[in-house]
Amino acid sequence: MSKKNDDFKEAAGFTAGGAAAGAGVAATVGNMGLAGAFGGVAIGAAPVVAAGAVVGLAAYGLKKIFD
Repeated sequence: MSKKNDDFKEAAGFTAGGAAAGAGVAATVGNMGLAGAFGGVAIGAAPVVAAGAVVGLAAYGLKKIFD
């Protein structure tokens, strides 16, 4: 296997792990909301899972910096 394939697989693993963690948070916390001067907005599971994927990819980036 090439180094590029290994990097892609590792990045995909971090992204999937972050998405799974986001899904776990969404399932644990349940229905969330954001309230402010603008009123209130419900936050479903999809944005939390997407945020988890972004955090997982950021963790991969930090790992690559220190490698």
